[in-house]
Amino acid sequence: MARGEESSVSRPVTVGVDGSEGSVAAVDWAADEAALRGDGLRLVYATRWVEHQLGAMKVSHEDRAGAAEGVLAETERRVGSRQPGLALTADEVEDAPVSVLLAAAAEADLLVVGSHGLGSVRGFIVGSVGQEVIAEAERPVVLVRPGYEKDSSGTSEESSRRKVVLGLDVNEAEDELLDFAFDFAARHRVPLEIVHTWHESFVHHTSAAAKDEKAAALAGVVRPFRDRFPSTEVAEVSSPGRAAEHLIEAASDARLVIVGRRRAARGAHIGSITHAVIHHASCPVAVVPHT
Repeated sequence: MARGEESSVSRPVTVGVDGSEGSVAAVDWAADEAALRGDGLRLVYATRWVEHQLGAMKVSHEDRAGAAEGVLAETERRVGSRQPGLALTADEVEDAPVSVLLAAAAEADLLVVGSHGLGSVRGFIVGSVGQEVIAEAERPVVLVRPGYEKDSSGTSEESSRRKVVLGLDVNEAEDELLDFAFDFAARHRVPLEIVHTWHESFVHHTSAAAKDEKAAALAGVVRPFRDRFPSTEVAEVSSPGRAAEHLIEAASDARLVIVGRRRAARGAHIGSITHAVIHHASCPVAVVPHT
């Protein structure tokens, strides 16, 4: 559904908060995005209450609530300094993090969560909470690694114009993905690169005619959105190869890479391409659920 066709009730940008380095990066990204959209920002802190703890290590409910209050207060100060005037709410919810974040996502325009940083393979370390949320959320989820910084100086045109990358399968192209990608690129006034790949036969290389046919198919899928967003600069990339590898490479100089997840695929089934991108892309990743 196009953004203009959604309910007139404003949904906030929501971000999961836990005081970690990844969480701080996610808060910065979410605050910048909420300010650009003109939406409010909601901070959500999940407090898991464990009934059966060792007596010597038992943490009281009051201590947990106090820790959450302290993290949220510090986060509110950070947001207020970064984006003065941004409408802000903060909630501490006593439940398991996955349950809290999924419930928050259902009421949000998009949900933002932090990763645990870069691993030995130069990608995100995505914990079980992040993966479960990505696999189950009904709204777009953006994953942000530690180190995200907004170029607020305005002096680096190259940095401020970093592209948005969308991975698209023209055989299963869904409006939700294209709408999110074009809307995001238009808001940020940056170029959009749409990547479609296919596997070549080990025996026969794809003919020039076949390549032209695939490029034409991509152009046909994208054309209605070009018409809706005429001011957005769009590059269509149609080439043989592994989709994940193309997207991870494209992410090296992007501000966001966008991939999809079928709503029908529940549990750990987020798709091999999406799984690879969320673990190895060097920029924030948006996972958009679609039919």
